[in-house]
Amino acid sequence: MDPRAEPVLEVADLITGYGQIEVIHGISLRLLPHRLTAIVGANGAGKTTLMLALARLLPVRSGTIRLAGRDVTGAPSHAVVRAGLALVPEGRRMLATMTVAENLAVAAHASPAASAASVDAMYARFPILAERKDVTAGSLSGGEQQMLAIARALVQRPRALLLDEPSMGLSPKLVETIFAIIAAERANGTAILLVEQNARQALAIADDAHVLDRGRITLSGTGSELAARDDVVTAYLGGPAAS
Repeated sequence: MDPRAEPVLEVADLITGYGQIEVIHGISLRLLPHRLTAIVGANGAGKTTLMLALARLLPVRSGTIRLAGRDVTGAPSHAVVRAGLALVPEGRRMLATMTVAENLAVAAHASPAASAASVDAMYARFPILAERKDVTAGSLSGGEQQMLAIARALVQRPRALLLDEPSMGLSPKLVETIFAIIAAERANGTAILLVEQNARQALAIADDAHVLDRGRITLSGTGSELAARDDVVTAYLGGPAAS
């Protein structure tokens, strides 16, 4: 995809935080259709804070967020969902006492782009959810809950998909499955922002990537460029750089 294409999500000079504490200090980035952007950084770097602000679950102090050309900086979270943004939050945040089917129905109701066919498409894409659609979300395994969290986002047919630590707590086999789902969604044209502690796997799949350090983007490039840097390998990929 041409990197000069019109961005689905464009963030300029974003500043946000909690109360009097400023966590994100002037971040700018762009999400493009058919491209996956990864953000890597240490715990406490501000990754989840950034995601919450983009999903309009945290107030923006200054800067702008534009979704499909529309300024949504001050919009409520339900409005950005309707405009085409979906968040898969860290920790999944299931409606635990509701069934799989009810979780998907609630998510579909939030977006005008969703339909009964969208729900059926999720069952086809995640057969285990079809088998367990009458089971409460709180009774699912960790991997099944993560699949439901992703399905809840995808049923809304988003233009921009934000994924916060989708592989957390999963077995290597399930991580492979989750990353394959993410790659397929990118191929469908969705613009994706991925925050992931498994930095090696995130950079391997990323078209574009940023290093977030104490609320600021300190390095940017393609996924392969950052994965080849000695400083990134040493700090985030768990070992010395390849010789």
